Amino acid sequence: MADNKPKKPHAIVIPYPLQGHVIPTVNLALKLASQGFTITFINSESIHHQTSKAQAKTGVELFAKVRESGLDIRYTTVSDGLPVGFDRSLNHDQFMASLLHVFSAHIEEVVAQIVASGEDVHCLIADTFFVWPSKIAKKFGLVYVSFWTEPALVFTLYYHLDLLRLNGHFAREDCRKDTIDYIPGVKGIEQKDTTSYIQETDTTSICHQIIFSCFNDAKNADFVLCNTVQELEPETISALQAKIPYYAIGPIFPNDFSKTVVATSLWSESQCTQWLDKKPHGSVLYVSFGSYAHVTKTDLAQIANGLSLSKVSFVMVLRPDVVSSDDTEPLPVGFQEEVADRAIIVPWCRQKEVLAHPAIGGFLTHCGWNSILESIWCQVPFLCFPLYTDQFTNRKLVVDDWKIGINLTNRKVITKEEVSDNINRLMCGESRDEFRNRIKEVKKILENAVSPTGSSEKNKVQFIKDLKAKIEKIAQAKCSKCNGHA
Repeated sequence: MADNKPKKPHAIVIPYPLQGHVIPTVNLALKLASQGFTITFINSESIHHQTSKAQAKTGVELFAKVRESGLDIRYTTVSDGLPVGFDRSLNHDQFMASLLHVFSAHIEEVVAQIVASGEDVHCLIADTFFVWPSKIAKKFGLVYVSFWTEPALVFTLYYHLDLLRLNGHFAREDCRKDTIDYIPGVKGIEQKDTTSYIQETDTTSICHQIIFSCFNDAKNADFVLCNTVQELEPETISALQAKIPYYAIGPIFPNDFSKTVVATSLWSESQCTQWLDKKPHGSVLYVSFGSYAHVTKTDLAQIANGLSLSKVSFVMVLRPDVVSSDDTEPLPVGFQEEVADRAIIVPWCRQKEVLAHPAIGGFLTHCGWNSILESIWCQVPFLCFPLYTDQFTNRKLVVDDWKIGINLTNRKVITKEEVSDNINRLMCGESRDEFRNRIKEVKKILENAVSPTGSSEKNKVQFIKDLKAKIEKIAQAKCSKCNGHA
């Protein structure tokens, strides 16, 4: 007799090997494990090495602590095809080429080993930016769940690249510059607010190859999970749901927002709390350009001089490679001495802890999606300085649609005077309270979404139900096939 007891779903989870993708993927794995899933988390050796080095105290195994609390999370690592010590940030295209051409072979080998071990595996949850998950899932008879770590608006722009191409807004020397108003679920968007890859005229780069291939692959996904909130992007999500099984389940945060249960930081984190404790409520600007994108030395100099001119207190996160791994002193000469009485400059910090601190009153950000969700949660309005990829579209959502921030600059060339004026407008001007009141409302939307009766919670429950039904269907099909051969 077949055992009719529903099996515990076993998911193999694979994050894209960049800090901004690893964080939400780890949190998704934890959420599913707490819903009774068995998780096998496959990290790249390079990310694992960097994380372990940054968190000397936590030891080698990322999920060891959470396993003690009863969650069934296994952990393994594979090579992304490059030596662990290779500078991926400095050699971005080589790194991306390796993810495009080599990484899948290493993943496939590990998946084959897990399946061959007799382990009952049911689904593969992998970042949408991978170009191979649907093929590997098909080969091993797994349900494929594509995980999108950016807003639905960015997903839908990539999903409809063919329309953008057809209408002359993409992949031409002389792209149209008028409003894009034909994407389902998008009222209208300017070309400058699309992602940097859509704005580029040369579409032969390795990143373009990845985008073209990964969205073809995502069209074969059984389900798509998105780290956004239905009420923040209602029309866009509804239009996508008419085409594919698309679930908005964000923001995917740990239950205790500022507590870290699994170490995901690639750098050791400086402690800023004691310094912030001495500052007045809402008086400090937090400045960070994220974990991967680079700032030009000229722009960084103007921003630094603008900070100096503004007279506002600030915490500045300056990654060692923020301009380039080759430039270890990117700040203007004398800047640190100039601002020493009202600033703290660190290589990396616990961002959520800093944003949650009452002294923080604004965030000068590159507009990475994790940063935006975290800052909304902490009710900290934005000064937006997008650098590349989805950040231009994220800026549009923050400034134009939700009205919870302003642009650091409205010109092609950034000046210290404009930087200073906009810092003061956000931190001290009349509009300050307006932004803070508005962001309170948006925070409420996030809070409601993850409450027991909220949209994200309901979508998560529905996804798990639909996934289990799909797993069951595959199992029955296998069973009848076996009986047919008996």
